[in-house]
Amino acid sequence: MEQTITIRCKNNGQTLEVPMGSRLEDVYALTGLQMTNPPVIAKVNNKVEGMHFRLYKQKDVEFFDVTSSSGRRTYTRSLFFVLCKAAHELWKECRVTIDIPVSNGYYVDLQLGRPVTLDDVGLLRRRMQEIINQALPIRRHETTTEEAIRIFTEGDSPSKVKLLQSQGSLYTTYYSLDGYVDYFYGAMLTNTSQIYLFGLEKYYDGLLLRLPSYENPQELGELVMQDRMFGIFKEHHRWQDILKLRTVGDLNDAIDKGYSSQLIQVSEGLQEKKISQIADDIARRKGIRLVLIAGPSSSGKTTTCKRLSVQLAVNSIFPMNISLDDYFVDREKTPRDASGDYDFEHLHALNLDLFNEQLNALFRGEEVELPRYDFATGRSMMSGKKMRLPDNAVLVVEGIHALNPELTSQIPPEYIYRVYASALTTLLLDNHNYVPTTDNRLLRRIIRDHKYRAVSAQQTIHRWPSVRNGENRWIFPFQEHADAMFNTAMLFELAVLKRQAEPLLEQVPENCPEYSEAYRLLKFLRYIRPIPEDQIPPTSLLREFLGGSSFKY
Repeated sequence: MEQTITIRCKNNGQTLEVPMGSRLEDVYALTGLQMTNPPVIAKVNNKVEGMHFRLYKQKDVEFFDVTSSSGRRTYTRSLFFVLCKAAHELWKECRVTIDIPVSNGYYVDLQLGRPVTLDDVGLLRRRMQEIINQALPIRRHETTTEEAIRIFTEGDSPSKVKLLQSQGSLYTTYYSLDGYVDYFYGAMLTNTSQIYLFGLEKYYDGLLLRLPSYENPQELGELVMQDRMFGIFKEHHRWQDILKLRTVGDLNDAIDKGYSSQLIQVSEGLQEKKISQIADDIARRKGIRLVLIAGPSSSGKTTTCKRLSVQLAVNSIFPMNISLDDYFVDREKTPRDASGDYDFEHLHALNLDLFNEQLNALFRGEEVELPRYDFATGRSMMSGKKMRLPDNAVLVVEGIHALNPELTSQIPPEYIYRVYASALTTLLLDNHNYVPTTDNRLLRRIIRDHKYRAVSAQQTIHRWPSVRNGENRWIFPFQEHADAMFNTAMLFELAVLKRQAEPLLEQVPENCPEYSEAYRLLKFLRYIRPIPEDQIPPTSLLREFLGGSSFKY
């Protein structure tokens, strides 16, 4: 007699009996669900699993399609797999590195021993499409880590070998596609035919792998050139080459060998040098009166502002700060979002006329009384604080809207210098597994929210999609307007964040929706060796989140 188990489908509240050992894709067929887009992953007891996953006990199951964040990651990884297989079929000795998230896609470093040509791109694109059209199964395998290391050693994949050697797990999951094997962190599609849309273009000295749009997954994301962003990533790769640190395996190796102190000192020095160069550039541009610093949540804008102010003073420029938060309009005048709630991230939540009027008065040498916003009552009032701008001074202002031209629409453009600051993670798990830059910022925010705002990791994770939506609307479209970009990510920082983040993530209850994200982050952090935070200097940008900074916030 066939044994069955009880499955509760959270999509429709249905409870059904299924054969023990059923795969998630078989369970979906039994539910009778008619999703607009077919599911690519499911949450099983709030843990994300691929549709390969087999069920042997009673579970809660919720199916998600490619429009979900987890579904999109699964689709993207599987597309990477197809690209890597196709490349190695065409050029057996080539090296492929999935590298930089840029221009609504991913930069791919294809090393052929010669420059990549348009013909190469066309050949690779066609072979990828053939693999997709063949509807090949993507198979999931679990084996001992020792055996996985042997497989990837024979396959000449040193970055995977180094990662697996450093993670300390007994067992490892890997995937195969028509005889080609690879390791990917996270769920995968079950068949290449599920990849319905991609693009591949020549991009600088490599390739751009394009993905379906977030807003409309039936179309490719818009090809937006991000020359400055790409340049910052490339600059950080040069720093990594200096430190011989490209992957998490490299980081773990350096920590194991006792090089963490040197790594911190060099990384901090490189970052300070970049801030100094930005200050020098401002000093060279005669007539700059306003320095605007923007960036997404937990990018370290505040510390960037303080450290840049120090370097401006070194250049005999007197930095003076005002807060955009004091220019909020009265609460009842605040725009509302689609849910009817106040949208405090909206540009027009700020009193733009007053802001521009006061800045122009300061630039004329006049004295102004700055406003103060009372968050408790939701009222704007005059603070009694007077300000006048000396001739050798610049205003330094940081905020999410600082790069938006509408913020300073009445200010002469020649007065303004814009800085974009963000944590652009350049460390890879291995050559085929990138580390999302948003994960770096989310870990920072979880730590900061707990330490300074008494907000739990569960609450921070719950709010994160809303924060990201605001960034996509109000920050990222303007990042290429910056005069300078500053990468606030430190090459070693995940090893330091790990110690404070893990206990907070472990407190997220398994029975809440946020558990899947907490579990994913915990699983990722387990790859990384820890570095004690007492090695971090008090002026480090990371101190904004960890505590112990010599700056006052």
